[in-house]
Formats: sequence, C-alpha cells, structure tokens
Amino acid sequence: MMQLTRDLFDKVLMQNYAPAQFIPVRGQGARVWDQAGKEYIDFTSGIAVNALGHCHLEVVSVLQAQSQTLWHSSNWFTNEPALALASKLADLTFADRTFFCNSGAEANEAALKLARRYAVDRFGAHKTKIIAFKQSFHGRTLFTVSVGGQPKYSDGFGPKPADIVHVPYNDLNAVKAVIDDHTCAIIVEPILGEGGVIPAEPHFLHGLREVCDQYNALLIFDEVQTGVGRTGKLYAYMHTDIEPDILTTAKALGNGFPIGAMLARDHIAKSFTLGVHGTTFGGNPLACAVANKVLDLISQPHFLIQVSTRSQQLFTALERLNQKVRLFRQIRGQGLLLGCELDTLYHGKAAEFNALANQHGLMLLLAGPNVIRLAPSLNITDDEFSQGLARFEKTVEVFVQRA
Repeated sequence: MMQLTRDLFDKVLMQNYAPAQFIPVRGQGARVWDQAGKEYIDFTSGIAVNALGHCHLEVVSVLQAQSQTLWHSSNWFTNEPALALASKLADLTFADRTFFCNSGAEANEAALKLARRYAVDRFGAHKTKIIAFKQSFHGRTLFTVSVGGQPKYSDGFGPKPADIVHVPYNDLNAVKAVIDDHTCAIIVEPILGEGGVIPAEPHFLHGLREVCDQYNALLIFDEVQTGVGRTGKLYAYMHTDIEPDILTTAKALGNGFPIGAMLARDHIAKSFTLGVHGTTFGGNPLACAVANKVLDLISQPHFLIQVSTRSQQLFTALERLNQKVRLFRQIRGQGLLLGCELDTLYHGKAAEFNALANQHGLMLLLAGPNVIRLAPSLNITDDEFSQGLARFEKTVEVFVQRA
C-alpha cells in the first residue's frame, strides 16, 4: 500500500506551495488531527473558509441529502438550490442579482469583466480604467492577479491586462489623483487580507463611494475573505452607511465546499447578456444547497452578535499577552479576522512563529513575512478558544526565548 507521506508531496505535486510538515486527516469543530493522531486547534478556518468549523453536522446533513438527489445539471438548466440561494442573497444584501461560480478569483474575474462591459455599454469603449490598491489580493487568474497589487504574484507571465492603476491603500488623495472619465471601476477589500490585515478607514470608503459617483465608475467590494459573518456583520460593508455596486463573495459561503458569487444591482447586471460570461460548475446544486444552509445559520442576528463578542475576547486576550511579552507592534482587524504585526526586532520571522505554533498544536496563518493572521471559526467553543489561546501564549513564550 502506498505511503501517503509529506515527502510524497515533493515528488508528485507541483511545487507552488510549501505545506506544513504534518498532514491533517480529520477535523471536528475547531479541532484537527494529523496522521499521527496529534490534535491541533485550528485558528485558520482554512483561510477564513470553514466559518462553521470542520464537519458541521447540519451542513454535512444537507450535503448528504443533496448528494442523493442531484449533483450537477449544467447551466442549460437552473436548479432549486441555486434559485433559493440567489433569492436569499438578494433579500440579505443591497444586490438584486447573482452570478454563481466556484471561487473568489472567479467571482472577482466576473466582477471586473462586468464592470468593464457595463462601462463600455453605457459610456463607450474609452471607459476601461480600473483602480486598485497596492498590497491587495483578488485572485490568481491573469486578470485578477494583475489587478491585485502585489507584483510578486503577477510578474513573469508575459504581458498583463492593460489599463490597471495601483495606488496606496487608505490614501484617498492618491485615488483622486488618478481617477478620471476613463475609469470604469474601483475595486477594494474592506480589510486587506493577504496584504497584512489592514482595515479600511471609514472616511476612505466614503470617499471612494463619492468619487465613483462623480465619475460614473462602479465601486466593487471584494468580500471574499471578509464576507459571510467574518467581521461580525454578514458583509463588511454593512458596518458603514455606504453600499457597493458589485460585491464578490466566496470562501465561507460554502464552509469548505467550493462556491463563489458575484452580486450586483439590476441595472448593472443587465450588461451580462446571453452568452457574455459563463462557467460549467457555477451554481451547481451541491454547492448551492450547502451555501443555503451556511447562510441560514450565519445570517441570524444572534450568531453575528456572538462573533462580535468573541472578537472582543480575542482582542483583549492578545493585548494582555502582548503587555506581558512585547512581541507585536500592532494588533488589528475586525471581527474574527485579526493580524498581529511583529515588532521590528522580529521582522521576517512570521513563518518561523507559525512553524513553532504547529509544534505546540496550533494552526495559524500568515499575511506577509511580518504578520500572524488569526481567523478561527465563527462558532468556536469556549473550550476550543481557551485551549487555542493557551497554545498561542506558549508559542509566544518559546519564540521570544529563542529569538
């Protein structure tokens, strides 16, 4: 029988990832066990995906039931789970219509294509400029990785899509300096995720809305990471009194089952006419059935209040720890998406901290070389939460002693 070890990864898979040295084989709630039976507390949620934890019983039940009725029928037909989910999203958000796909990258690809198509339809072929932000991340297709503001991900693949401008995040004056009548859209993450867990300042988002209205440009919110309860609201834009024109969502929407969605107002959505855009698997019954249950559970007011309460507990615990052992320059974020930026003395050592946490039975994320990212499940239990914090504290103590 083949030995499925970590070494096999280096032999049979492409080396565009560097996974941890252990292999998870089972999960329940916020706990994960590896091949050797070692237990970990998962503060990653699969990069803010498993918002309800691993193998949530109600979600598993829905998946099992749908798997025995209809898996896939293609977009030559619609299906009941997709109709129910699109209706739910329209009821719960600003949007009127939804396009389903399979990932956040695909949702952002669709959003950017729709924005350009709408602008060309309404204003002419000159209106194609997209404004995005340095250190942003919007996916790995050639279009989305070019719009993302991290050249290390987009360089080396030949010519990039044209008419994309990057400016510093949270810098409204920089936006005003480049926006003009050629601009079709501004795309922004309400919290920079991969770029360091940096929240947008309220006046910055308000300013983006104002300049978009002034120049007939669309405001796109990339809520792939911040959406579906992660910040304590169903979507992060709901913390403000502004609304985007287009919103993208994925990750937690399926709690680990691949699904993405692009939401838009009706008059904008009309530019996606018959055959203009499509996907084979988008909106399939399995994914939509799961997402329906996820949305039902997370959209409940009492659930979202619980997220905000747990967020405050996590902030307080991390700040208290940092007062004892000065390791972090700043702890920032919103809801249960937090970034702990290492003090200058420890710069470049986030990956080392992460590996040490694994040794102590804790799974963490990074957001660049200097930021430890925490994104625990939104329904993490008191026991899982306290054990995770204890393991985090132990990691901090050992890390500081070694540094």
